[in-house]
Amino acid sequence: MVILYNPPSTTQRKPVLPMSLLALAALLEGDCDYAIVDGNLERDPVGVIDRILGASNDAILGVTVMPGPQVRRAVPDCRRLKALHPDLTVVWGGYFPTQHYDACLRADYVDYVVLGHGEVAFKKLVDALRRGEDATGLEGLAYRDPRTGEVRSSRVAPMPDPDELPVFPYHRVDMARYVRSTFLGERTLAHHSSYGCPFSCDFCAVVPMAGGRWKAESAERTAEAARRLVARWGADAVEFYDNNFFVQEARTAAFAEGVMDLGIAWWGESRIDTLLAYSDRTWELMRDSGLRMVFMGAESGSDETLRRMNKGGSASTERTLALAERMKQYDVIPEYSFVLGNPPDPEEDAEETMAFIRQVKRVNPATEIVIYVYTPVPSPGGLYEQARAEGFAFPETLDEWVSADWQAFSQRRSSRTPWVGEALRRRIHNFETVINAYYPTVTDPRLRGWRRWLLQAASAWRYHLGCYDHPWELQALRKLLPYQRPETTGF
Repeated sequence: MVILYNPPSTTQRKPVLPMSLLALAALLEGDCDYAIVDGNLERDPVGVIDRILGASNDAILGVTVMPGPQVRRAVPDCRRLKALHPDLTVVWGGYFPTQHYDACLRADYVDYVVLGHGEVAFKKLVDALRRGEDATGLEGLAYRDPRTGEVRSSRVAPMPDPDELPVFPYHRVDMARYVRSTFLGERTLAHHSSYGCPFSCDFCAVVPMAGGRWKAESAERTAEAARRLVARWGADAVEFYDNNFFVQEARTAAFAEGVMDLGIAWWGESRIDTLLAYSDRTWELMRDSGLRMVFMGAESGSDETLRRMNKGGSASTERTLALAERMKQYDVIPEYSFVLGNPPDPEEDAEETMAFIRQVKRVNPATEIVIYVYTPVPSPGGLYEQARAEGFAFPETLDEWVSADWQAFSQRRSSRTPWVGEALRRRIHNFETVINAYYPTVTDPRLRGWRRWLLQAASAWRYHLGCYDHPWELQALRKLLPYQRPETTGF
């Protein structure tokens, strides 16, 4: 018996389709008995798993774990399940375990960690365990040496070709429970059409998993996936959670043509320099096919910081402004994320980027702004080495990772970054409070009419004067008119 578990990770009324579990399930379908348990839909997911397991002594629990809220729940849940079922084999996979497999395997309730894009590697592990074979020689696996107890690992699992993988077994989940109302549409569903990204930015968690590689479904298969969501479950909008959906212009254009008749809205992630190089014809196709917004890492208002980040390609502040202007022409909203407080001079970096964000808003006021404080990822890049030189170190145990401070760190909102002092952290937060009030996000359907007007009126003087200190009245107003932050809750 194999159970695929998605620990709770969202406070939204309706969560996103658990595509990581469906990707694993696609390879198990028809080959073994398995169940999917989405913790976002269950009051007591541990109780649900316990009932499924019953008296089974040879079950495998596959747990997908992203940094942040999922770690906080995966730790106590797996500890409790291992206590209830000592013979249960617990396998973790995802971004967090891939980056911190040593900390994961120091916990006696985690038996294996799948490294990288784990569909094929997990299936091979399941097959080996079911046959009673030694799995420690498999690719894409970390484990404790059965003789010494030392943590060992192979290389990250090879990235699979999405076109060679089976279609998601949607019949194994209750699709109606994942249909959500978002700013895109009343019946929004999600899809994932590619792996990785061809760039190696110094701060990005994708790099250790993908190594600068990118593989995608064909445009035809991706369009067919969207068509399936529309025909079977009435979707009027699709979110593509690829790390970089828009890498190949020809694929993007063919996809847009393939869904032109569906009348859907859609959203995806890209790079600024990539989209700036697209032809007018492709932009027209994307607009006419329903593209509403694109998430992109603008990252900084400093070209020197962009260089230190190893953004690659032709990333520059000039191009960030140029794309904001171009997207306004096609009525597609840029969603720019910025990382403030980068070493070696975090104060100058933050001030320069805050000034640049105001410049972006002058060029295209509709631009969505997402703000993070720089936090390292374990990589050989220069930013990480600078952080270590400042005294930064990751936790060595899962118990440390679930502390309040490290949970905030996982969402890039922590005091665990020693190069960003409390005064600078407070200034960044105050700036964020003012700009979020003056330019309320369009991704929260509640911010309409008088609510939007009130936020803008209350913050106008601060924004125009650049007075960000002590925005107590805006903080109080936010408590009265709570709204989501795209950087922590998505749509």
